[in-house]
Formats: sequence, C-alpha cells, structure tokens
Amino acid sequence: MEYKLFTDYITLQALLKQTGIISSGGAVKTFLAETQVLFNGQTEKRRGKKIRIGDVITIPQKNIVMTITEPSEAEKDDYAKDLAEKERVAALVKKLNQNNKKGQQKNTKNTSRKKTAADKDKPVRFPGI
Repeated sequence: MEYKLFTDYITLQALLKQTGIISSGGAVKTFLAETQVLFNGQTEKRRGKKIRIGDVITIPQKNIVMTITEPSEAEKDDYAKDLAEKERVAALVKKLNQNNKKGQQKNTKNTSRKKTAADKDKPVRFPGI
C-alpha cells in the first residue's frame, strides 16, 4: 500500500487513523502495545514518531506494508485547492457565527426587564412540578 504525504511529516498515530487501521486517536496506545509495528524494519512503540517520505511502515499481524511516497504535481495542486476551499469555508462559518452571536446579544438586551418588588415575593417554580 502506498500513502501519499503532502506535508513534511505525519505522526504514526495520525497515519494509522487516516488509513483506517485504528478507529480513533485514543485507540493507538492500546494498538501499539498489542500489535507489532515496524518502522523501516525496527519495532516502533512511539505514537508520535514522525514519518517522512521514503519510510516504510509494516504491520506483520495484519499483512500491511505501507510505503510513504511523494505525490505528483497534479495531486499537490488538487490538495492545495482543497485546503484553500476548507480555509474559505471555515472563515465563512466563523463570520456567520460571530454575526449570530452579536444578534443574540442584541436580542437578550432588548428582552430583559427589571425585576420589581412583586417578582421577589413569588416562589421559585421548577418545571414539571
């Protein structure tokens, strides 16, 4: 199996999670304790081990040999476009959330009323009672 690396490195934990070998980041500690993982032929137990282009990860119990390769120029361009789109959408969502928050703050200021002496005499009511 080949894994195309678009950044300088990836951690062993992130690699196992992205390839679907483990389901969550929290499961990696147990996985590494119970399963032999070889990094360039040597046993590796560190989940934060940095893996770079040219490295080979082997998991003998699952018959997996993963070679870390460099993507082609077209794949790099596609990755850059996808990354730019994600950043654009994240900025848009952030702006919308800020606008919603400002709108909610205005509404709560307008609807609040001052408590009167009569309000203080009323007993506290709990829902369902």
